Amino acid sequence: MAFLSEDAIAALGFARVGRDVKISDRASIYHPERISIGDYVRIDDFCLLSAGEGGIEFGSYVHVACYSSLIGREQIVLRDFAGLSGRVSVYSSSEEYSGACLTNPTVPDAYRKPIHGRVLLERHVIVGAGSVILPGVTLGLAASVGALTLVARDLEAFGMYLGVPARKIGTRKQDLLQLETRLRATL
Repeated sequence: MAFLSEDAIAALGFARVGRDVKISDRASIYHPERISIGDYVRIDDFCLLSAGEGGIEFGSYVHVACYSSLIGREQIVLRDFAGLSGRVSVYSSSEEYSGACLTNPTVPDAYRKPIHGRVLLERHVIVGAGSVILPGVTLGLAASVGALTLVARDLEAFGMYLGVPARKIGTRKQDLLQLETRLRATL
């Protein structure tokens, strides 16, 4: 995997870029002026970042694995130590699928009923491969989402979730909070 140079990243025009940011030269980025990136962030091959009006905000120590996408009009936030495994899709906008209206962006707005909502992944959230996160949800502190899970509602802090739709299957250990404190003390 080849990463953009610091100069190439700066030339993209992000709202903010922290230290030691690695962005694949094969990532697709739309509206970088609406994207804020903390320190020690890595965005891998074939990721799609399409920042709508609300923008995208990455904390520090965030990883977005290959083929993941973050798309939508409203804000998408990944706080410190959050991570997306491969092929995760995060949407802050979607469509109403009941058949009461038409769908897709080629249709005039008067015939559509798009759904928009801020998406927040709190610190230490981890999302497994192939999962989908829908508009308007918050994944609480250190929530974990197993592979191929559909997140359509808020998730509790330290909860472990799996399935379609996501259901709680356990509780994560909190050791990672002490590890975070130790890491930050070394900086």
